[in-house]
Amino acid sequence: MSLNFGKVAVLFGGTSAEREVSLRSGQAVLDALVNQGIDAKGIDPKVYDVAQLKAQGFDRAFIVLHGRGGEDGTIQGLLTYLKIPFTGSNVLSSAITMDKSMSKQIWKSAGLPTAKYKIVTKNDYNAKQAKNILMDLSHTVMVKPVNEGSSIGMAKVDNADDLNKALLDAFKFDSKVLLETWIEGEEYTVSMLDGHALPAIKMSTDNDFYDYNAKYQSTNTRYFCPCGLDKQEMKTLNALAEDAFVSIGCQGWGRVDFMRDMNKQWFLLEINTVPGMTETSLVPKAAKQAGYSFEQLVLKILMQTLA
Repeated sequence: MSLNFGKVAVLFGGTSAEREVSLRSGQAVLDALVNQGIDAKGIDPKVYDVAQLKAQGFDRAFIVLHGRGGEDGTIQGLLTYLKIPFTGSNVLSSAITMDKSMSKQIWKSAGLPTAKYKIVTKNDYNAKQAKNILMDLSHTVMVKPVNEGSSIGMAKVDNADDLNKALLDAFKFDSKVLLETWIEGEEYTVSMLDGHALPAIKMSTDNDFYDYNAKYQSTNTRYFCPCGLDKQEMKTLNALAEDAFVSIGCQGWGRVDFMRDMNKQWFLLEINTVPGMTETSLVPKAAKQAGYSFEQLVLKILMQTLA
């Protein structure tokens, strides 16, 4: 098996706001590959010059870099230039999915369901705009830095003062912020493997939404897989996930996040092209339901670099 793959660079860590999560994901992936006899080495771009990968004899790369530098097309562009095969989506689709506003524009043009939204920029925003924005977006909004993941910098607000405070916080992470109409309902995620949907997962938290604490710190977050949907609902959800994935040109593996409102209408939230890969993350949970062990999942993702 190691002869087929050659020398594999597992890229994790990096310098984004999601560094700590990436370190945990990357170590889990690295351990799974090594346990299967693959010549894999952990590479942290924060301390290693990844431009030297080819010269150091690496044959392919398993990207486990979350956030900027890892999911935004940057590392994908470098690896493409070096002619090193890598896991996951290409430069363009990685860049688009990292920019939540671009994803939503594509989905809207493709007729796919996504909540009403507005983009505000740090240099152009005036606090006096807050009341009108809230009125236009049904009075309660989600504040999301456009180019961050793991719910970093996100907040739910329903008044002008809180909106301005949330924007000040979000602008610390990104100069461009997405304001999205709050959807009251249930949150689901559909993991993608080889372009096809794995069993959906429903997330439930006592927090206002599935935030950083609920994802990585709380012991009270509940995950349901099977998710409780009937066959027709599952068919609809899976079709939406695959359409959303394809519409942006995503490849290999990833995760598509959804909300379902009180009227059972689906709304696309975002795509993660390098989602969490600890043994308790969402993609491994879905893969386990589909019959894949964590090691089998990791191997199946790496096999995409042989195509």
